[in-house]
Formats: sequence, structure tokens, C-alpha cells
Amino acid sequence: MAVRIAVLPSPICLYDDPVQVKVEGLSALQAVTLRASLEDETAELFQSFAYYRADRKGELDLTDAASLGGSYSGVEPMGLLWSLEAKTPFRRLAKRNVLTPFYVTYEVYEGHGVSGQLLGRCISERWFLAEGVERIPVREGRLKATLFLPAGPGPFPGLIDLYGTGGGLVEHRASLLASRGFATLALAYLAFEDFPAFPEFLELDYFGEAVEFLQKQQQVNALAIGVLGISKGADMALALATFWPGIKAAVSISGTGFNTFSPLKVKGLTIPALSYNLEKMKAVGDAVDFSEILDDPRDPAALECRIPVEKSSSKFLFLSGQDDRNWQSEAYCQEAVQRLQQNGHHVEFYCYSGAGHLLEPPYLPLCYASINKPFWVTMLWGGKWREHAKAQEDAWQRLQNFFRQHLQDCSIKSHL
Repeated sequence: MAVRIAVLPSPICLYDDPVQVKVEGLSALQAVTLRASLEDETAELFQSFAYYRADRKGELDLTDAASLGGSYSGVEPMGLLWSLEAKTPFRRLAKRNVLTPFYVTYEVYEGHGVSGQLLGRCISERWFLAEGVERIPVREGRLKATLFLPAGPGPFPGLIDLYGTGGGLVEHRASLLASRGFATLALAYLAFEDFPAFPEFLELDYFGEAVEFLQKQQQVNALAIGVLGISKGADMALALATFWPGIKAAVSISGTGFNTFSPLKVKGLTIPALSYNLEKMKAVGDAVDFSEILDDPRDPAALECRIPVEKSSSKFLFLSGQDDRNWQSEAYCQEAVQRLQQNGHHVEFYCYSGAGHLLEPPYLPLCYASINKPFWVTMLWGGKWREHAKAQEDAWQRLQNFFRQHLQDCSIKSHL
């Protein structure tokens, strides 16, 4: 019997789908190595290895078989994906074109190591866009964005999706959320086209225009709008939820609850940026730890930089990692959570042990450090491989459930 690798229930799936990897046709108790690999859109190779032993039937099922070493050990059904690592240091696996999949090659080799005979191979397509989801570039007024609409007539709950200081127009999370039933607008606001990386100030009206654009779409329920952001984008999400009418739910991923880096103009008010001291940067090998450069949130001087979330009527979910090396998101989130709780708001907070700053959709591998182009430094993000992977799985389901619950509540009330 020839050796066969199967990816179940289908080798063609969304990137955030868990799969079952099985190998058949091996000898009883045969020692083998499984390798996963893919090339990103720059032709950078990412790969992972794990050493296994077949069962007495000559079969291997990663849902219950333990890796004996390699990129990870123990029973990790999705370990070959979340442990993918680039050959080039400090490379982050990112999907730039969501209209194409990542092609993941699974291979099985004789013995422990890839120097043995290649016994079998299969290719899996992992997509960021479900069939029928529309991708619509948006250049309306000042807006620079991409709208993703789920298949079907709707109306769907709407989301504004914001990334951080790395800038650009980041689409992969928005496309996956649209594939899960949310009309999602990926919004650029830094380091994209004519947007500078370091603006003199940001205007909340720009983000409000994105909300109004989304509410006007026929397939969107205008009464069920949420916002999520990571890093600097998380703080902008909180500001939008506080000051802009119509935001029902907000998710902060690795945010601070303060305005950072650029002053924020809000309807005649300017919220100054929280001070930072670059002398507090720490060199860690060839990378830089930024986690202590921001002012202490308990410092009285930081009060005027707070985003006044207690004024909001939105529901809030805060997600952060205890091993965040970009800034101390756990401490900052706790400060914002306490303010909300003291004012009787609905707020949820989950801080993941061993997780770093870049909490992405599941099965994207940990990026412990990478080059932050606007700053032109190799920035530490933190995280431990297995713990970060588990955190991403949990956070992804948690934020979807949060939006479904609170935006669905809005939909029900709008029909009463």
C-alpha cells in the first residue's frame, strides 16, 4: 500500500479552519518525519518539522499522535501550521493578497529528519476568502479601505477593522471575518498611499466617515456596527466607540486605553499622546524591546491622555498577552477595564499567559520579532510558540462570539 497523506475534511479550506492530518500506508511503528512548508508572496520559505512513530496499523493521526520532537512536541493537531518558521530571521508570515490561498505542502519522510526517503506528499489550499464573499476597494472621500461583504443578501452586522503603527491596508483578518458572516471594512490610516507613517495628528472624524459609509451599505444592518483593532488600532477602536454614535461593541487587542504617538482630534477636543522615553528601549540580541518606553498609566501626567471609555454606551472586550514585549498591554488594559467596571459598563477581559503582542487569527505562526518599517527597527512582540497559538485560537472564537451576541442583540431590538 502506497503512503498517503490526507487533510480532512478537505484539503481546501479557510485559513482559520482546523484540519485533521492523517498518514496511511506506513509500516507498523515506523519512525517518520512530517514536514509542512509554504512560500509567501515574496517567495520566502516557511517550514516546520515533527518526528512521529506510526501505530501498529501503520497509520498516523495528528489528532492523537504525539510528536517526539522537531518544531514542537506532544499532541498538537495543528502544530505543523502554528510552528511554521521562516529561514530568514525576523520574517512575519502575512497574507497580502487575500484573493489567493496559501498552498501548504505536507510531506512524510522515512526516519527522523528530512534526509530520509520521501514517502508521500499532498498540498492543501488555505484561503482567506470564502466562496461568494465580495472584495470591494473603497476610495470615497478621504476613505482608503477595502469592504468585504459576505455571500447572500444580508443584512449583516458590520465591523470596522483597524491595525497598528505598521500601517498599510491590512485585509486578511477582515476577509476572514467576512467569511464568517460579518460585513467588514478594513481601514487604512497610517503609512498607506498619501497617509504618512507619523502624522502630526489623527482625526476621529476620518474613522467616523468609515462608520457612516458602512451603515449606508444595503447589505449591512446600520444598527449593528462594531469595531476591533490591534495595538494602536485598538486605541482608535476605543476612541471610536466612545465618541461616535452607532458603535455597539468594541474589541481591543493588545491596546492601552490611552492615546499614543499622535494627538487625536475629537470634535473640538484634542487628546494628547501619552509620553514615551526612547532611552528605556532595551536591546535584546538584534531586536529592541519597547515594553517600558510608555509612561506609567498610574502617573497623574497620563490622565489627560486617557481615552474616556467610561462615557461610551458600547460593550467592550479586551484581549492581551502577558508576554507582550511591545508595551505592557496587560497593565494598560486593566486600567481601562477598571474604569469601565466602576461606571457599570459591560466589559470582558482576557489576558493570555505566554501570549505576545500580535494576537492574529489562528494557525498563523508566532511572530516573536519583526521589522517595523515606519520605525525601521526590529521590534520585539513577545510570545511563546505553543501558548501564543492556543491564545490565538481562543481569542478568535471569543471575539466572534462577542460580536455575534451583542450585534445580534441590536438586530433583534431593531425589529421589535
